[in-house]
Amino acid sequence: MVPFKLRGIGRLSSLALALTALLAALLASLGPARAHEIRPAIADIEVRPDSAELTIRLTLETLVSGIDVAGLTDTNEAEGVERYDALRALPPEELEERFRAAWRDLAPRILLRSGDHVLVPELVFVEVGEVGDPGLPRESVIGLRAELPPGDAPVSLSWPAAWGPIALRQMGVEEAEAYTGYLTGGEESAPIPRTGTASESWARTFIRYVVIGFEHIVPLGADHILFVLGLFFFSLRLRPLLYQVTAFTAAHTVTLALATLGVVSVSPALVEPLIAASIVFVAVENIVFPRMNPWRTAIVFGFGLLHGLGFASVLGEIGLSPSRLVTGLVGFNIGVELGQLAVIAAAFLLVGLPFGRRPWYRGVVAVPASAAIALVGGWWFLERTVL
Repeated sequence: MVPFKLRGIGRLSSLALALTALLAALLASLGPARAHEIRPAIADIEVRPDSAELTIRLTLETLVSGIDVAGLTDTNEAEGVERYDALRALPPEELEERFRAAWRDLAPRILLRSGDHVLVPELVFVEVGEVGDPGLPRESVIGLRAELPPGDAPVSLSWPAAWGPIALRQMGVEEAEAYTGYLTGGEESAPIPRTGTASESWARTFIRYVVIGFEHIVPLGADHILFVLGLFFFSLRLRPLLYQVTAFTAAHTVTLALATLGVVSVSPALVEPLIAASIVFVAVENIVFPRMNPWRTAIVFGFGLLHGLGFASVLGEIGLSPSRLVTGLVGFNIGVELGQLAVIAAAFLLVGLPFGRRPWYRGVVAVPASAAIALVGGWWFLERTVL
């Protein structure tokens, strides 16, 4: 007859294995952080006394397929994604033909206003990217133009929520004063004057970038979420967690600022695999070295420098108005910190609080969770390098 203690150990081991498999599946469901991601459209607008011209880099398949990506992070989550995937495989000439055929219905959804006048933009040109990897969004460019009514009424843009977010950048003015907006949920831009620059209060800019920073962690930052969870599962004691989070925050704040200011520039092709590798390293160290050691904080600081470069690539893609550079940068960083704290708080409430004081917590929860995190991080590293 098997002693009760041995039976208990066996049950905990089985539970640990099951938990590892479940966590790996759940974490993998976060997606490969890039594969079918919904990228914001990037629009450059130049408003002249008699016309407004836009050049927009976007995923054309989203518009043509008619899928609704509002609030989503992955096209696979959208209803009717099969239409999107089919368009993604079309050669450039055929997709351009489909887009031009659909333009009559699409144009009124791009809401340009000048005072009380609603402007319907004219399609000037279409440049469709090559097919490439069907699992990745392809970038196309369209040019739009609208005649402005007499007078000096400014121009504003509203982008359909169903098409995802759009970053709007004012062109043709002094760069230091140029307006940059990040529009989500069908939000309307600030009025852009026909001469001079658009104005936006520092408070609105600050709040907007806090939201962008938070959303880059929750729900968009799958790789950053895993890294923070790796720090959490190292120890539930306050001091080790505080040391790690402080080191990580200080490091990514430095590189975020330096990269945004143009002092440091590193290719995402190098940064993204290294971020995945940092997830693996931290998770494996959780298993091999269960106690705080002198190099843990230094390593987390080093990895924080990498993650800061990853955060900077987001700001580089969205754009940051030079006239509100400090406000936007501080707001974005605060949003990132709030997102990280939200991840830690959720992990503590769901895992640490109910199970953290159990004698089997490390063997049944922390180690399997770390193993699952390492597996997902390792898979992402392979995806970003050799697959």
